[in-house]
Amino acid sequence: MPKARIKAAQAALPDLPPFAPQGLVAGLDEAGRGCLAGPVVSAACVLPERYDLPGLTDSKALSADRRHTLALAIRQQAVAWALGLAWPREIDRVNILQASLRSMERAAARLRVAPVLLLVDGNQRIDSPLPQHTVIGGDALCPAISAASILAKTWRDHLLCILDRLHPGYGLSIHKGYGTAMHQDALRRLGPSPIHRLSFRGVLPEQQQSATLLQEKQQCLPGICT
Repeated sequence: MPKARIKAAQAALPDLPPFAPQGLVAGLDEAGRGCLAGPVVSAACVLPERYDLPGLTDSKALSADRRHTLALAIRQQAVAWALGLAWPREIDRVNILQASLRSMERAAARLRVAPVLLLVDGNQRIDSPLPQHTVIGGDALCPAISAASILAKTWRDHLLCILDRLHPGYGLSIHKGYGTAMHQDALRRLGPSPIHRLSFRGVLPEQQQSATLLQEKQQCLPGICT
């Protein structure tokens, strides 16, 4: 995002409570929303009033090495941080948007402190009793959201390396579940694994995908979700 646009967007942000033990603000962001495999992972992060995190910004704008370095520093300096996950079967049942929101709700609920405000990346509010503001492009605008985006991305990348050993042949440690040519070729050869999102285009042949989604809906009638 251009610097001028960042400054304009930051100026439009709501006035935040002062940073104090009784006035902490948590940033929330997710990683892996567009992937074909693996969970969507969200992080909630509360930064102290003063911190030393040079180059803190949206995780997507950083190299893997820089993300790793910052993630270590964030975990050491944060007042509190927590993760929330939504796995592929839940994603297939409720759709990726709802699963992403649920993962953020879980991350916020697992914080060991109670923030007075949640800053949620994007334009969708989460189900939480805490006051909240949504911030479009917040991962590049708000330090707490930037920190959350880095924690979510680095933790998910590490998880995909573990899942690669459990489900070999797809190259998960390389593309981290995204729909690269390598990944799509592996799906054509091997079919989906238990950690693939069957509702996502390209994971199953279209005819089989339609039948699978119908079966999922039949198993998840209102109040009778298996």
